[in-house]
Amino acid sequence: MQSSSADTFESSILRQLSTLDRFLPLWIGLAMAVGLALGRVFPDLNDQLDRVKIDQTSLPIAIGLLGMMYPVLAKVRYDRIRDVTTDRPLLVSSLLLNWLVGPALMFALAWIFLPDLPEFRTGIILVGLARCIAMVLIWNSLACGDTEAAAVLVVLNSIFQVAAYAFLGYFYLETLPGWLGLEQTAIDFELWDIARSVLIFLGVPLLLGALTSLIGRRRKGDAWYEQQFLPRIGPWALYSLLFTVVILFAIQGETITSQPLDVVRISLPLLAYFACMWTVAFVWGRAQRLDYPKTTTLAFTAAGNNFELAIAVAIGTFGVASGQALAGVVGPLIEVPVLVGLVYVALWARRRFFPPTASAASARA
Repeated sequence: MQSSSADTFESSILRQLSTLDRFLPLWIGLAMAVGLALGRVFPDLNDQLDRVKIDQTSLPIAIGLLGMMYPVLAKVRYDRIRDVTTDRPLLVSSLLLNWLVGPALMFALAWIFLPDLPEFRTGIILVGLARCIAMVLIWNSLACGDTEAAAVLVVLNSIFQVAAYAFLGYFYLETLPGWLGLEQTAIDFELWDIARSVLIFLGVPLLLGALTSLIGRRRKGDAWYEQQFLPRIGPWALYSLLFTVVILFAIQGETITSQPLDVVRISLPLLAYFACMWTVAFVWGRAQRLDYPKTTTLAFTAAGNNFELAIAVAIGTFGVASGQALAGVVGPLIEVPVLVGLVYVALWARRRFFPPTASAASARA
């Protein structure tokens, strides 16, 4: 009876998503197709978009990038950071996995799979440095993870990215390859180039999201904020992502259609990364004797990536028509279906590796 109930619960996972979320890989694919067609109709689109810029990024693309970030960051419970910071095993494990293991793993995979494609390799490394702050809240909820812990880890990842992303980018693109005798990034840039993109495309929406959450909840209450306000702004993150994908593929259409195997090669290190990071984090959480909800939260926050930030940094630093930007765009196309699949893996692991009482409790969460 218990197994039948669990199977029924798991079969309803995708139905819990909105239509937009459920078919996100399809929408991204359609956005790519529209972008490719648009690029053929308007071959000078890149020149037109560059007429008005924010920093080094054209205004329409900058609006799309900021639109991806703000709704996600407005969802976070900034008033509950202290609740998770007292859980030392979870906090330390998350910081180690996100800021030591994850970037190093993506760096290794990028060099293993893309040794002869430096622009794509750099884009993949930028994805690895952008720790998850976005749709992890959805996957974690579907897998019956600890919702509050996930929200707080998202906040901590956001703060760490503002402070450390530029330094890690310089380390993994310039310093470490030099130490190892590998080819350094093919395009020269200053540390401030990455830092400026992070401050604009993460710092600004992080500040606005924090102010919106704190002020909105205080004045209107949690019920109004979560049931009325967030559902109104939430879809705009995905609308903005799809808009950005259309523009990027319109600009990169010739490269994509002439070298489709390169796009396939970009997906290989991403697939390996998501599978490895999730598995390592889940096993580590189990070894640390975390309960199922926290183990699941640890796994999804370690495996997911903030592809919005990676796209923004790639565009701001290397240009909208760069291979780095294309690698960032391929990220969500791979991440979404893989992490949906890992939701089912997590629910199977709950029955297999955790006591029935813990499973029942998490199923009711």
